Amino acid sequence: MTKQVLILGATGQIAQHAINALLKNSDAELLLFTRHPQHLKNVDEGREKVIKGDTLKMDELDAAVSQADVVYANLRNPEIKQQAENIVKAMDKYGVKQLVWISSIGIYDEVPGKFGEWNNAELGGGQKDSYLGTYRSAADVISASDLDYTIIRPAWLTNKDEVDYETTERGEAFKGTEVSRKSIGNFVAKIIADPAPYARKDFGVNKPNTDGDKPNWL
Repeated sequence: MTKQVLILGATGQIAQHAINALLKNSDAELLLFTRHPQHLKNVDEGREKVIKGDTLKMDELDAAVSQADVVYANLRNPEIKQQAENIVKAMDKYGVKQLVWISSIGIYDEVPGKFGEWNNAELGGGQKDSYLGTYRSAADVISASDLDYTIIRPAWLTNKDEVDYETTERGEAFKGTEVSRKSIGNFVAKIIADPAPYARKDFGVNKPNTDGDKPNWL
C-alpha cells in the first residue's frame, strides 16, 4: 500500500529536502500542510496534495491527519507545545502511529564542553520559556505519548549541498556542531521508509568531525 505522508510545516527548508528525498526514493504520496501554500513551488499534482491549515486549529489538523499513514512535523512556533499536544490528540483519534518530529539541539542539556555553554547561551538553556525550554516541553509531550515517534535534534544547520551525518541517541553526549538541512531531510525520508529501527527513539544528528567551540561559520 502506498504511504500517505502528512508533512506539517511543508514550506520549511528541511521539509523541502525531505519532500525531494521522498519523491525520489519512495512511492509515497505527500500531503503538504501549511498556512502559506503560496510559498510551495513545483508541486507534483500526481503525488502531492496541498492542504492549507494551521496545527493550532484542531478541525483543520483533524481533517489532514485523517488522511495520513505517517505524520512528519517540521514546525517552529512559540506555541510548539500546544502544537505537539494537538498532533498527538489527532493521531490518537485516527489511529495514526508513526510520527517524525523535528526538535532542537540542547533540549536535554546534552551538549558538552565549550560548545554546550555557547549553545545554551544562544538558545536559552535552562530557562523554561526560552527557545530550548519550549522545544523541551514539546518533546516531552511526544515522548510521553504511545506513538511510534522519532525525535530528531539537529546540530546547527547549514545549507551545504551534502548528505553527511551521524547520530547519537538520547542519554549520549551530542557530537559535532553542525549538519546540513539536506542531511536532516534525507534522514527523515529514511525513517519514514523503514520506521521500525527508529521507533520510540530520540536522535541527535551532526556532521562527523565538526567538533569545536561553536560552528565554524560563526
